[in-house]
Amino acid sequence: MFENLTERLGQTLKNISGKGRLTDDNISETLREVRMALLEADVALPVVKDFIGKVKERALGVEVAKSLNPGQMFIKIVQSELEQAMGDVNQGLNLAATPPAVIMMAGLQGAGKTTSVGKLAKYLKEREKKKVLVVSADVYRPAAIKQLETLASEVDVEFYPSNIMQKPVDIVKAAISHAKMKFIDVLLVDTAGRLAVDEAMMGEIKALHAAVKPVETLFVVDAMTGQDAANTAKAFNEALPLTGVILTKADGDARGGAALSVKHITGKPIKFLGMGEKLDAIEPFHPQRIASRILGMGDVLSLIEDVERKVDRKKAEQLARKVQKGKGFDLQDFKEQLEQMRNMGGMMSLMDKMPGMGNMSAKIKDQANDKQFVQMEAIINSMTAGERERPEVIKGSRKRRIAAGSGTQIQDVNRMLKQFMQMQKMMKKMGGGGMKKMMRGMGGMMPPGGMGGGFPPR
Repeated sequence: MFENLTERLGQTLKNISGKGRLTDDNISETLREVRMALLEADVALPVVKDFIGKVKERALGVEVAKSLNPGQMFIKIVQSELEQAMGDVNQGLNLAATPPAVIMMAGLQGAGKTTSVGKLAKYLKEREKKKVLVVSADVYRPAAIKQLETLASEVDVEFYPSNIMQKPVDIVKAAISHAKMKFIDVLLVDTAGRLAVDEAMMGEIKALHAAVKPVETLFVVDAMTGQDAANTAKAFNEALPLTGVILTKADGDARGGAALSVKHITGKPIKFLGMGEKLDAIEPFHPQRIASRILGMGDVLSLIEDVERKVDRKKAEQLARKVQKGKGFDLQDFKEQLEQMRNMGGMMSLMDKMPGMGNMSAKIKDQANDKQFVQMEAIINSMTAGERERPEVIKGSRKRRIAAGSGTQIQDVNRMLKQFMQMQKMMKKMGGGGMKKMMRGMGGMMPPGGMGGGFPPR
């Protein structure tokens, strides 16, 4: 997310960061570039105008004039105004209502409403420790009801059955009664979508909202539609008292126009980002962290949260003890490290959150994609237990068999073994010690020779 904007802003702000003195001319020139970068990122024009105006006012003010490093102070102002544009602080869900707290999801067809209900149910169950019930009031698409039932089963929350012969209001009222009897904390309501905003849809969703009085009404919108996402949110906000927005498919949005436009145009905060297809790929929207990512400064807090939540501590401790005892690091351990990385969202997700990685060239980012890790796992899966334990026995005929079994070439097997040996050397030096060493040693997980090498795109 934000790749294009990060690249453009990174270069522009780099030019001004070293300036010992800011003048009208170099501020105007930099802001012209920032303006172009935002417009290219499909940020809505009113948002761009407001943003540039505020940055200019502050940049020509006292806080920069009195600063020891005016160039860096300018970047700090840009970061602060980016945060303000997106809402300043994370606004969580209001779950303080008398149970069940009803959360209604609205949005156009294809925006990812039903999947977002599944993701939010998993999030509330696992991270907020809530008892969750989901129900579908989409009586126009039988497939939507079945899809939600499947998702509920996958995330292990209760599903309230409904069918296309019922009225949406009746469905939700019955679900609320059931939730009260079962002492459910949160009821998530999936509603019908249309291909475009129309009167019939708005009339129906208004009636549903009036009948069930949800504590949260979340608008679900596809981030890849750019500033159109903000305009559609505005149309819904005029019909419904929205409390927040969920931006879906944010991982596929290289521009970021929607994230920067929604709050300004609707006055409603973005509460969550959908960052992939997996059911745990949803994260609370923190404007400060996102602004930091946009400026290529990484997002260390989110990275730490990912590590705490997704890394298998037991396995990590076992590996540390094994290495400390001098028992060595074998291919099975290497495979488990690759799996841990995948659990954390893959290489691209990690790089996005690590400081200094945001300004890398697109070519390097492309070469550090996750396909190579999938390929490496396939190669290790084609080995016997003995080969994983003692990689030195893997010679000519064994390499041919492993390559055939994993659908790769012998060169790929050789490359993977070379990469493993680099990691093995690093683990020996580490002796199982500390997160700092592990972060410094991240180079061992990269393709040989740093990030520029590695497996060619297939």
